[in-house]
Amino acid sequence: MAGRGGRQAGGGRLVAIRPVAAAAMAPPASAAAADSAADGLLAWLEQRFGSRPLELRPVAGGCIHSAWCASLSGGDRLFVKTNRAAALPLLEGEADGLAALAAAAAVASAAGAQPLRVPEPLALGRVGDLAVLVLPWLHLRAGGDGAGWRDLGAALAGLHRCSLEPAPAAGPAAAPLRFGWSRDNHIGAFPQDNGREESWARFFARRRLAPQLEALARSGRGLPGAEALPDRVEAWLADHRPDPCLVHGDLWSGNVGLLEGGGGALFDPSAHRADREVDLAMARLFGGVPEAFFAGYEAVWPLPAGHAARRDLYNLYHLLNHANLFGGSYRGQAQAVIEAWLRRG
Repeated sequence: MAGRGGRQAGGGRLVAIRPVAAAAMAPPASAAAADSAADGLLAWLEQRFGSRPLELRPVAGGCIHSAWCASLSGGDRLFVKTNRAAALPLLEGEADGLAALAAAAAVASAAGAQPLRVPEPLALGRVGDLAVLVLPWLHLRAGGDGAGWRDLGAALAGLHRCSLEPAPAAGPAAAPLRFGWSRDNHIGAFPQDNGREESWARFFARRRLAPQLEALARSGRGLPGAEALPDRVEAWLADHRPDPCLVHGDLWSGNVGLLEGGGGALFDPSAHRADREVDLAMARLFGGVPEAFFAGYEAVWPLPAGHAARRDLYNLYHLLNHANLFGGSYRGQAQAVIEAWLRRG
């Protein structure tokens, strides 16, 4: 998740750089190791941005990475995500998705769509024992009016639609678009298989649901009916032939917001090519975003018949992922969706 202006840990208290660097490492490091990590991170940031951060303060940034606001001497602020060095592939996948979405948003805006802000990666790499991703600071506002959310929904529709156009550099002989992506990435901390498929039904059944169901089974938490589900899902979706749109892939309400100066932003993606309905489905999960968002989307590119019936099936992927990552009630919620779909015959 990109930085949300005004939301920070510790009640807004500014935190000294060395304690922050120590907190970014898990398990806690020794004082000497914390000093070394802090010095390395500060030197790395100074080398790339020409200014040594005056302060770092913790901000809300999700449950996987540590997140910081870095204040530079010129008054600029940066959003810095850190984790163990071994987690660099998660940040690489995020950076790749942000770059792709930002490029698509720019094309859509140039074609007349509502503008959409996607923070493009500023720096990415390994700094000692840390993996680090640096993004522009986003000044997000809480809540927002209906007009702002309608415009944001319209902007997403424009991005989805323009993502189907081949890149100018690809030329007339560009390969046809397929579901999946050029690399695997992660959904949360769970590996996401983005192997290419021409069939959306096969992609969703085999590359999305099957790995989640298999992971639950390996952990001893398998779900009744799980073995039959991928085959049944592939059959259910066989007559649904969506376009392979570029999607955000993790579009819950915590990964989208309105900006203080107007417009909206998307961040923290798990990008790939999929049925565009998956973004709209997840936007209704975990509390959801305002209805104006969906009205704005529909005004630009209405969803096809049957989308409401597919919504729970698409969101099953995220319930299974949460069951794998967090356990708790998500397993029961996923089981209820599976039973409901199996009853359909």
